[in-house]
Amino acid sequence: MLELRYFEEDIEILKDHLEKRNTKGQPTDHLLSLSKRRKELIQLVEELKSKRNSVSKEIGQLKALSKKDPDKAKQADEKIKSMKQLGEDIKIRDQELHQVQKEFDDLAMTFPNLLHETTPVGKGEEDNVEIRKWGTPSAFDFETKDHIDLGENLGILDFERASKMSGARFSVYRKAGAALERALIQFMLDVHTKEHGYEEMIPPFLVNQMTMTGTGQLPKFEKDLFRTQVECEDEQHSRSLYLIPTAEVPLTNFYANEILDSKSLPVYFTAYTPCFRSEAGSYGKDTRGLIRLHQFQKVEMVKLTSPETSDEELEKMTQNAEKILQLLNLPYRVVELCSGDIGFGARKTYDLEVWVPSQNKYREISSCSTCGDFQARRAKIRFRPEPQAKPQYVHTLNGSGLAVGRTFVAILENYQTKTGEIKIPRVLRPYLEGKPGFSVEGEDLWIRKSKES
Repeated sequence: MLELRYFEEDIEILKDHLEKRNTKGQPTDHLLSLSKRRKELIQLVEELKSKRNSVSKEIGQLKALSKKDPDKAKQADEKIKSMKQLGEDIKIRDQELHQVQKEFDDLAMTFPNLLHETTPVGKGEEDNVEIRKWGTPSAFDFETKDHIDLGENLGILDFERASKMSGARFSVYRKAGAALERALIQFMLDVHTKEHGYEEMIPPFLVNQMTMTGTGQLPKFEKDLFRTQVECEDEQHSRSLYLIPTAEVPLTNFYANEILDSKSLPVYFTAYTPCFRSEAGSYGKDTRGLIRLHQFQKVEMVKLTSPETSDEELEKMTQNAEKILQLLNLPYRVVELCSGDIGFGARKTYDLEVWVPSQNKYREISSCSTCGDFQARRAKIRFRPEPQAKPQYVHTLNGSGLAVGRTFVAILENYQTKTGEIKIPRVLRPYLEGKPGFSVEGEDLWIRKSKES
């Protein structure tokens, strides 16, 4: 959520950022009118309550004098009668203030973050800026297969049976496929915890509405989420829980409604979780394979930092994600997202895109963003710069380190052979050697088609 001033005296700045984001239809004028009415009501209620306090004191004084002067008792009674009407007026105005405040807060929650001053201005994906490339895109002297054909021919992926059980956009990893996916998760966590200093966590995969609101999924992206209904015999305790779309949600909210010591910053968290997304609005996009699923695995990185270091920490986080791709020897590029393509809660974002031979192009495999204090305001995460200083909001950052399924895709396609076998990246050999479905040849480890496949 943005600072209050952007909905009041600095609303022109907000309008400028909305235009750069190519965001249309945001009711800034209505928001401004609500803000003005809210301030008017606050002032009016304060004046009425001040008057009530003043009259209450007068009544007390009149009652004290009434024993000697009967007229004072009559004056006190008259003021008591007037107080009843004043109390009703305060009640009515308080209710109106509550309604206006709620409408203002609900509407303010739908406004995106302000952009970082260095975020390039553009209309969409075509205006994103390439920052750097690493590695050379794979070139084969045979017709390349996509990960779907490779996985199904090797018997390590099964989309047909997944569809039978759950419908479209689901997958089943089998045998060496399941082991490879699991090895990738452990490898990523090992690198981030041992080399990059992140604390590993296993957070809840179901969270409440407040937690989803803290990181910006609610209220704007309700349609993108899977929601469960927890029914209890006592209806008062029945509640909805949401399946997390990313570990960013629980990790960022870990310190919600808390004030941290500045010495504890920066905080580095990492976690593997399954992720659940409805993929609303993606009809017709990547309907086959592992690229866009309702359920997928991801290793996430989250940072809580001071405002002074958040830009530097974003660069480090991006490099942390790149390190995984470099160790796996997968060609990729880094692009900075423009104002028209950046996410709702982000100020500045770098996307890592891995080379996918079957599509002859780079595809997103990680997105690393700094959100400034946007999420911290919503989740009320603060820190004290000094022991007696006024609390400030932390800055939050998040990034994929990496999307595991898409890394699986990149390995199958970039390490394929003419016969459809898969050579395993050497860095993964310690995690997979000796497991069923993998064969050793010299210094190399392979997935080869088994007789049962």
